[in-house]
Amino acid sequence: MRIVTWNINSLRLRMPLLERLCGENRPDIVCLQETKVTDDLFPLEAVRALGFDHVCFRGMKSYNGVAILSRQPIRMLTDMPDWCGKGDCRHLAVQYGEGPDAIIVHDFYVPAGGDIPDPVENPKFAHKLAFVEEARAWFAQRDVRRTVVVGDLNIAPLEHDVWSHRQLLKIVSHTPEETSRLLAWQDSGFVDAMRHFVPPGEKLYTWWSYRNRNWSVSNRGRRLDHVWVTPDLVPALRDMSVLRPARDWEKPSDHVPVMVDLAI
Repeated sequence: MRIVTWNINSLRLRMPLLERLCGENRPDIVCLQETKVTDDLFPLEAVRALGFDHVCFRGMKSYNGVAILSRQPIRMLTDMPDWCGKGDCRHLAVQYGEGPDAIIVHDFYVPAGGDIPDPVENPKFAHKLAFVEEARAWFAQRDVRRTVVVGDLNIAPLEHDVWSHRQLLKIVSHTPEETSRLLAWQDSGFVDAMRHFVPPGEKLYTWWSYRNRNWSVSNRGRRLDHVWVTPDLVPALRDMSVLRPARDWEKPSDHVPVMVDLAI
């Protein structure tokens, strides 16, 4: 089972990149964030032409939006929370397969949080902290098994998830207020699948700013995209790749896809 998560930053704009991604890597499931398309305009036929006959999506105009594309049948889980009561299309969950071997996949797009790391001065930052705390509490109340959480969680929690731990401690995405909450969410029942393959002492990034034209040379990245699995799925983990070359594709997203293989 090959799962890819990718903040595509506008699905309709980057359909050619999705086609390339799928042609080169043949994922079984693709979880997208920031699709930026209302459901009535979702390019369903184009997605199905890539071999994904089973598609679930939640979108809104110009902002946010998530989608899960699958080659095998999936069933959308409809009893999910409306995080922070905003109805802003930041989460989608599906069941892949049936019976005791079924896998639950959650696709999240956590709020970015704006520029000022102060929940009093910046409502966007307050929303981000509340969203992560609400997600932590929701998962902590459940006996979660055979579950995968993926997405753009918009937080780089570890020292080597950013190009400079010291310089980014007061920058949104790496502040202690965010990282402590994200790690608490992870500790509610998950293992960091990316760090299962790449030790915490090694640099690991999935996002490079558009502002840095020579992004590869300066390598001032952050790991904002994540894959978590429940402990019962850890033995099934086989491989993980950060598809860094995608950052140099024509009209790229500022995020690159992350791919994880599980033997299930």
